[in-house]
Amino acid sequence: MAKKKIIVDNTDHIIGRVFRSTGSWYEVVLDNGDIMPCRTVGKLRLKNLKVTNPIAVGDYVKIKEDEHEKTGSIIGICDRKNYVIRQSPRKKHFLHIIASNIDQAVVIATVREPMLKQGFIDRFLLMTEPFDIPVHIVFNKSDVYMEEDLSTYEYLKEIYEEIGYVVHLVSATEQVGTDALLKIFSEKTTLVGGQSGVGKSSLINAMIPDMDLRTMEISDHSGKGQHTTTFAEMYTIAKDTHIIDTPGIKTLSFNYLEITDVAHNFREFFKVSDACKFSNCMHRNEPKCAVKEGIENGTISELRYFNYVQILEEIEDQNYWELHT
Repeated sequence: MAKKKIIVDNTDHIIGRVFRSTGSWYEVVLDNGDIMPCRTVGKLRLKNLKVTNPIAVGDYVKIKEDEHEKTGSIIGICDRKNYVIRQSPRKKHFLHIIASNIDQAVVIATVREPMLKQGFIDRFLLMTEPFDIPVHIVFNKSDVYMEEDLSTYEYLKEIYEEIGYVVHLVSATEQVGTDALLKIFSEKTTLVGGQSGVGKSSLINAMIPDMDLRTMEISDHSGKGQHTTTFAEMYTIAKDTHIIDTPGIKTLSFNYLEITDVAHNFREFFKVSDACKFSNCMHRNEPKCAVKEGIENGTISELRYFNYVQILEEIEDQNYWELHT
């Protein structure tokens, strides 16, 4: 990223990249490494997006400097090459931009402590698939896996590698697989996400000790993870190498999507959908459905299909209640 002067409305501005948001203030890194606290000027609106946060970590922004106070005003957002969004957890009709301008994503899960929620992996992939963002699926805490847990891991590895994702088995505690995993971050901006308690911060610390992210144990009372991150934040770990650490996510909902969007972004479903009898097939009760045939002959995962149907039903239920309330 080069720090440069540009002309906008005949006024000099500079470009910086947002690496932290704390509400009304944004911390922006410039080309020379300087950090500039910035606020927005007026309301920034995004076309076709009703969002709670128009500016996201990873954004390149246009800044007007206030040299006397050593702060800046964000007066515009540069075009994004991509972004990852979720339904706002607080405003169901709004979206929340998790991060933008990323090269790849890593979703961290574990088979135990806490117990695996495989549906979360498919929901995470539904966020990244529309922009064809490469995803690595990382199963952490291998040091506590029993024999049946390893069998579960192998089963899931086969499912996801068959459809083009890369799967890793690691242990942050024993630093098993962490060196190999670190190599995939080189010269990329990587979004790292996962549910609370899967050891995301511990894993990043094991790979990059200098980051020293805060960690928290699993709750003894609930057996679930506790939140340790409240805002997404971007860390620079080497030249052109950035990690965007996200808050631990409890759930991901997709009420902002149409059901056709879901069908198109389960990649193995979309791949065979041309062979369906109906062009608008939703792969449920329609006759001569190529996806259902794939499930029957074992070429498509029944587990993935179950999660797909569950997401469709959630969207339809939400649409129904909005129409009748």
